[in-house]
Amino acid sequence: MTPTPVPTATYRLQLQPDFPFARAAAVVPYLAGLGVSHLHLSPVLEAVPGSTHGYDVTDPTRVREELGGEAGLRALADAAREHGLGLVVDIVPNHMALEPAHSPALWDVLRHGPESPYARWFAVDWEAGGGWVLLPVLAGPFGEELGRLRIAGDVLEYGERSFPLRPGTVPDGPDADLVSVLDAQWYRLGWWRLARTELTYRRFFTVSGLIGVRVEDPGVFDATHAKIVELVRDGVVEGLRVDHPDGLADPEGYLRRLAEATGGACWTVVEKILSGDERLPQSWPVAGTTGYDALYRIDGLFTDPAGAAELTSLYREFTGVPADLGGRWEPTRLRAAYRMVSHELAAEVSALTRLAARVCAGDPGLRDHAPWALATAIRELLVRLPVYRPYGTGGSGGSVGFGPSGEEVLTLAAAAAAKAAFPVAAESTAVDAVRELALGRRGAGPDHEAFRARFAQTAAAVRAKSVEDTAYYRYTPLLSANEVGGDPARPAVSPAGFHAHAERIARDLPATGTVLTTHDTKRSADVRAGIAVLSQCPERWAAFLREVTEETARQDGGRAPDPHTAWTAWQTAVGFGFPYEDRLAAALLKGAREAAVRTDWSEPDTAFEAALAVFVAAGPAGPPLYSVARFVRELEPYVRADALGAALLHLTMPGVPDLYQGTEREYRALVDPDNRAPFEEGTATERTKLTRAALRLRRERPRVFGPAGTYVPLAVSGPAAGHCLAYCRTGEVVAAVTRLSLRLTEAGGWRGTEVELPEGPWSDLLSERRVRGGRVAAAELFLEGPVALLVRDEPSGGR
Repeated sequence: MTPTPVPTATYRLQLQPDFPFARAAAVVPYLAGLGVSHLHLSPVLEAVPGSTHGYDVTDPTRVREELGGEAGLRALADAAREHGLGLVVDIVPNHMALEPAHSPALWDVLRHGPESPYARWFAVDWEAGGGWVLLPVLAGPFGEELGRLRIAGDVLEYGERSFPLRPGTVPDGPDADLVSVLDAQWYRLGWWRLARTELTYRRFFTVSGLIGVRVEDPGVFDATHAKIVELVRDGVVEGLRVDHPDGLADPEGYLRRLAEATGGACWTVVEKILSGDERLPQSWPVAGTTGYDALYRIDGLFTDPAGAAELTSLYREFTGVPADLGGRWEPTRLRAAYRMVSHELAAEVSALTRLAARVCAGDPGLRDHAPWALATAIRELLVRLPVYRPYGTGGSGGSVGFGPSGEEVLTLAAAAAAKAAFPVAAESTAVDAVRELALGRRGAGPDHEAFRARFAQTAAAVRAKSVEDTAYYRYTPLLSANEVGGDPARPAVSPAGFHAHAERIARDLPATGTVLTTHDTKRSADVRAGIAVLSQCPERWAAFLREVTEETARQDGGRAPDPHTAWTAWQTAVGFGFPYEDRLAAALLKGAREAAVRTDWSEPDTAFEAALAVFVAAGPAGPPLYSVARFVRELEPYVRADALGAALLHLTMPGVPDLYQGTEREYRALVDPDNRAPFEEGTATERTKLTRAALRLRRERPRVFGPAGTYVPLAVSGPAAGHCLAYCRTGEVVAAVTRLSLRLTEAGGWRGTEVELPEGPWSDLLSERRVRGGRVAAAELFLEGPVALLVRDEPSGGR
């Protein structure tokens, strides 16, 4: 099979019942005219009815009927092909929805138990459950909900949900003892709260409605991937985005099996979140990541480090929050991690403890480690890992256990864990034991292999939930920095740092993905740009905050529930720029529940949430919105410069840019579900012109931007050199952007700053101006706008 070419650019569409395959086909001509090479589709396999995202897969063997079924998907592929486009599809190997009525495989498992031919599909610990699996689906305690359960034929019904009855247990008449019938099943229906401590299956993060799938089993892989592989081999699908590989037992083994199954015919990227300077394992057979590492560098380039530090000081003074509840990043992250391992993910820690205890019992050198010590060691190690999941440097074993890099990470974490949690040095050896088990240097047998995999899977869940979904909502000096793959403690990236990242990508992962906005970003790129500009004017932000606080206090119910809520709400409003009360209120409520300080999902504080709603209506969405509008208008030129600069970097830097639906124009959206509305075409804007110019250039000159292309930073000199970043791609295209434009204006402009261009002449595709080569004044280069996209008039060599 001929390998599929690397896409020049992809365009993400969120499929859902209101935007099925047919509607996607209708916008193909528009997207082809935009200049992308591939449509990037959200999951297309059968999912929970009505799902607006598709990650809750119910049947991986069929294309989703609500979207138009397999015929509809193939018709979309044909329509795309007629316009020169291909399809990239999001796949979800880690989990399926716990909805047996919609999942034939899960229905069979619940009916027939471990003897079901599908039992091997799901990550269920039958022994831990006493031979049955707990389903935490009841709204209240079993005794209170018993009256809502009824038997209809061979089906158990609970509200709108249904579950199969085990053969031979269906009662003959209406007088049967319901409890006895329930006790005879392969499952137990339990109160949803039991999921925290009593769960007997692996789930996705803390979402008990998503059950883990054992794709490490070759038979399970084949069965759950047959349809996707068929679509690839038929040429319907040309690329794959792999969702959450960190959740798999053996990510590298899975990716190798996927590459073999698709015959090398797919451009494949993985949703791997890299922390700090972490690198993607070189042995993985993929093109790269989905691009959050690029997002961090681009955003950071337009964040002023001095101003960000000043904002942090203002934030601490204004909110007065304790260091570990939002006052300082690392204590906040650590406290959130402790909450995960002791509360939300307690069932996962218990499962690890059981496995570790069994392994230690069979090793004379580890036999004396008590379960409490092992549990403590596991918790302390998990909260201190600085990455989502440590990986080795080679081989499939490095993915399940850990190679040298993983050893370093675990060793450092173990030293800190022993010191923090074990006052008696002799007892701290339990930490060393757990580390050795995780590294694969002690222990043997199935329980040990299960521990190694489960420890790594749990580490990813702890990191994601404690950082992305908790600490990001507690520590909020600059909300634009709180994005997947970001570092709130170091929100700024220097030009040298950006160049270093881009050069490494060009050298090591030239076909990796890059993004600015996704279905998972907490704020779209435009919202983040509207917030990041505050790092250039912290004194203006402080004055604005005083003004709106006083103004809002005069409104009925206008006082914020607490200063932290006020700071977060006003920053969100400034970035959002629109007084849409329902959208703003929903995002702020979700943020408060995720933070789990004043309210949360399981124990909502109705008084606080009511006060929050009243505050939003009287404040950011009330009369002070005119003050917000004025403040936003004052900063608009600088936000525009940053947003255009970020877009140009995204579209021209090394890698394959993925555009989220609607982002070819101004697109302001908050956290999901706000950012998952059906796609709509919009009017052409300045951003659209820039996007079309860059995308068409990528399509026309694939050699310049493709895997063989080069990236060369261009020298900038003069008093404002730090405000310009420029580079040349393969000697034929130059991208130059203005950064921190507000600071630049305050400092007096370019003042003789020059950019060293390669020999020209050059044409600017955005202004249609000619630019000479050599040393060019930045003021001339940016005469008609904050960005420039230059093309050499006579390309050196073929395209």
